Amino acid sequence: MPRPLATLLLIICTALWGFAFIAQKTAMDSMGPLTFAGTRYLLGGLLVLPLALWEYRRRKRAFTRADLLATAVMCLAFFGGSWLQQAGLATTTVTNGGFLTGLYVFFVPVVGWLLFRVLPHPAVWLAVPAALVGIYLLNGGQLESFTVGDVMIIISAVFWGFHVTLLGHLARTTGLPITVSAASFLVAGILATVIALPTEAPTLSGISAGWLEILYAGVLSTAVGFTLQAVGQQYVPPANAAVILSAESLFAALGGASLLGERLPPVGYLGAALIFLAIVTAEGLPPLLERRRQHAIKPTN
Repeated sequence: MPRPLATLLLIICTALWGFAFIAQKTAMDSMGPLTFAGTRYLLGGLLVLPLALWEYRRRKRAFTRADLLATAVMCLAFFGGSWLQQAGLATTTVTNGGFLTGLYVFFVPVVGWLLFRVLPHPAVWLAVPAALVGIYLLNGGQLESFTVGDVMIIISAVFWGFHVTLLGHLARTTGLPITVSAASFLVAGILATVIALPTEAPTLSGISAGWLEILYAGVLSTAVGFTLQAVGQQYVPPANAAVILSAESLFAALGGASLLGERLPPVGYLGAALIFLAIVTAEGLPPLLERRRQHAIKPTN
């Protein structure tokens, strides 16, 4: 797959995630965070499972012990990030949640170095702070009073950093992006449901009241969005992918404007421009520099 197409897939999934922030927040009016996470991921996992089985049979590639270990850690990171983010949104604002979740843009290069001793292209180190500042300005250039929910979302960003890094690694090494995605959905859904049953005592009426949020989060945000992420990350390094995925905050702001009547503050437009600049820097600058380097070393007659 051409890298520009992979980048487009990642941008589409950020749009789906950005609008999902609204569904995640409003769903907790009728159910607990684990109940919502369990239902959305089981729905998403079951929808993707037939495609995952087809992919696995077509590839005919067995998972090695290292693959299984990395998949297990990735699934736990996915569950931890989802749980903490969802629970944190119950006691903090969407504004704070969007900015603090975006901190995984910083954690992905760090996790990549810790796990695989891989350093991203120098352009990424320019793009990461630009993306973080952009997310901050997009949210009005301020954070409201910190709560326990804010701390939970900061910790979730660490888990998301591990998830993005391991997902990119597994998608490339196994060639089974949909299979590993389906595994993460089903594991997270089962764990969330098992824990929710004794701790949140979910009811059918409560779940039914949030059916629209579950449908959006399960089908579009999970089954479609996270699967597009896995496919796209086969061709985009994790650190670069994290910068692209930071556009999630931009789409969250657009969702708030179109669905909730919210409006960006003037400084928010500068933040949107910085996020766009960060994506262009991470994805456009490395090939441009490489072409210039090859042109410089081309022998002359």
